[in-house]
Amino acid sequence: MAEPHDLTALEQAAAIRRGELSSRELVAHHLERVAALGDTVGAFVTVTAQAALAAADAADTVPPVDRGPLHGVPTAVKDLTLTAGVRTTFGSAAFADFVPPVDADVVRFMKAAGLISLGKTTTSELGCSLYSEGLVAPPARNPWDLAYTAGGSSGGAAAAVAAGLVPVAQGSDGGGSLRIPASMCGLVGYKPSRGLVSGGPLGFGAYGLPTNGPIGRTVADVAALLDVLSHPVAGEPYLPPAQPAGGWLGVARAAEPGRLRVGRFTTPMLADEPVHPDCVAAVDRAAALLTAAGHEVVEVASPLGPASWPLFELVWYVLALAPVPLERESDLLPLTRYLRARGAEISAGTLTATLGELQAQVRLGARRTADCDLLLCPTLAAPQAPVGWFTSGGDPAEDFDRQRRFSPYCAIFNVTGDPSVSLPVGVTAEGLPVGVLLSGRYGDDARLVATAAQLEYASGGWDRHPAIWRAVGSANVNGSGVGRSER
Repeated sequence: MAEPHDLTALEQAAAIRRGELSSRELVAHHLERVAALGDTVGAFVTVTAQAALAAADAADTVPPVDRGPLHGVPTAVKDLTLTAGVRTTFGSAAFADFVPPVDADVVRFMKAAGLISLGKTTTSELGCSLYSEGLVAPPARNPWDLAYTAGGSSGGAAAAVAAGLVPVAQGSDGGGSLRIPASMCGLVGYKPSRGLVSGGPLGFGAYGLPTNGPIGRTVADVAALLDVLSHPVAGEPYLPPAQPAGGWLGVARAAEPGRLRVGRFTTPMLADEPVHPDCVAAVDRAAALLTAAGHEVVEVASPLGPASWPLFELVWYVLALAPVPLERESDLLPLTRYLRARGAEISAGTLTATLGELQAQVRLGARRTADCDLLLCPTLAAPQAPVGWFTSGGDPAEDFDRQRRFSPYCAIFNVTGDPSVSLPVGVTAEGLPVGVLLSGRYGDDARLVATAAQLEYASGGWDRHPAIWRAVGSANVNGSGVGRSER
């Protein structure tokens, strides 16, 4: 028998509109799951149960005519994102008691759309790593197999969605932070074009690398949340691309991108690293499905190569220099302290020159692939990584290098500002998810969303669930190896 969390986000909202469920019933159901599984998968830093129930009650009083496609649906906010009156730790013990006075713009938009946040999801410290294992919450674990990381920095968001604790969640992506955990956890993680979603009200844009975005189980759910998040805001540093008539959800439902030329490559861009056969196989499957849908898939050289790594590396060091109270520096993790120490050595002149050279390489890469509408490549060089693997050597420099080799594709599209989405096309022999990365031209999010939806339909749907999906109340939720495929 289907339970409320079996429904997609859009199906949950539709059940509310039909009077089959109330928002309070949905929120209470999901809070029960959070209480049972939240720490097991390391999804939440802070749970706001009473506030969520009160917001659900208020949502249930809104007239049906004023309800949007996701009205009354449970969700969650990444712990890097400001939430007024709710503890926001940025994944760090240095901010364990910080309570912001304002909401981020995306949080305001989610509230206005009637979405109900159940709390703040686990993230890496200051968003610095591609795993979410800090001191303020249990590590974010992959619901498909608890021995593996859920990724980062939006790891808690991915763990929450993949375990059925919320149907869709907000995250952010500065170097793959939505797409990496989506690939690991069998989800759709969407990084919008630069400027499409506001990063305000605070911050300077971080050279255009990070952006807020959605993560969910289906392309339609992700598109619906993108509609909620992507409102123009005065004063943002990047001009937002135009939005399509009918919104991103309309584009996803139509799934009609037209005939496209898709450039396929598997050579890593930030590291000279062997690529796992399962990751290549997932790209092969996606290419075959796209060809069957009528698109032209051609082999291309990767837009950039490992020579771009030292440039990106230097910028990442500088981005780690977020303001931290001097007396709390000792609370930071070894990796964060390492990145900040390296960043402090970089002069303004060196940074400026590096940004210029990086942009020059981006221009060359864009010209090499200018005849392609979309690019297709692996999301990661390997499907999964165990919890604790990146830090196991005890050397922050080794940790950082392992991350580069594990994820040598995603960050380039943060540099270019192009839209990019990880799609759960592949599966390992053990039944674990494998993602592929589909990326579009800057501002052409509509074509990317439409193609992602078309690929989802061609794949027969991606709303697969790990065994932990049914494990609430079971003694079997505390060990590794819990998750395997269930439809």
